[in-house]
Amino acid sequence: MSDLVDPGRRRFIRAALAAPVVLAAGSRIAWAEWAAAVAANAGAPVASPTPECTDGDEPTPSETQGPFFKPRSPLRSSFREPGLHGTRIVVTGRVFARDCRPIGGALLDFWHADDEGEYDNQGFRLRGHQFTDGAGRYRLETIVPGLYPGRTRHFHVKVQAPHGRVLTTQLYFPGESRNERDGLFRPDLLMKVPKGSGESRFHFMLDPT
Repeated sequence: MSDLVDPGRRRFIRAALAAPVVLAAGSRIAWAEWAAAVAANAGAPVASPTPECTDGDEPTPSETQGPFFKPRSPLRSSFREPGLHGTRIVVTGRVFARDCRPIGGALLDFWHADDEGEYDNQGFRLRGHQFTDGAGRYRLETIVPGLYPGRTRHFHVKVQAPHGRVLTTQLYFPGESRNERDGLFRPDLLMKVPKGSGESRFHFMLDPT
């Protein structure tokens, strides 16, 4: 999301913010390079933060759930476990109504491929759900998903306000060469990945119930 109301300009700003992100060595994200760049610019002026939500922003678009969704996932906010390989990442954000009211108790059900691009269809590895806190915040500790034929890197997620409709969508990584070749990719579903942080961020905007 952005504090700009015009959708076209909003997408442009998203792309501009995402442009410095660099991916290296397959699924390995160059966090060290980002940290060095941040240190080099430590004395630069800091811009005022933009609002996390602007009243009237467009709702988060939906996308297909794909063939690998499994119901009744476990309640957990971390997918990390012994034997799980891959680049660690933390996904954070908030869930808002279109009037910028944070939605506490919203359900988020995440699932994604492992470091080799495989889904666990027998159990619940890299699958789980959680609920937002009173300020609409969520946090997921996981790994960067691998690539598989026909798709760029992505997370799947279902989001539902209490007693509301279910939003099914996908989240994408900036700077991926496969983004433009993936028929499902949408630039307005790009996460923001601050340089050197090892974190990504995405705020969900839900239509009224």
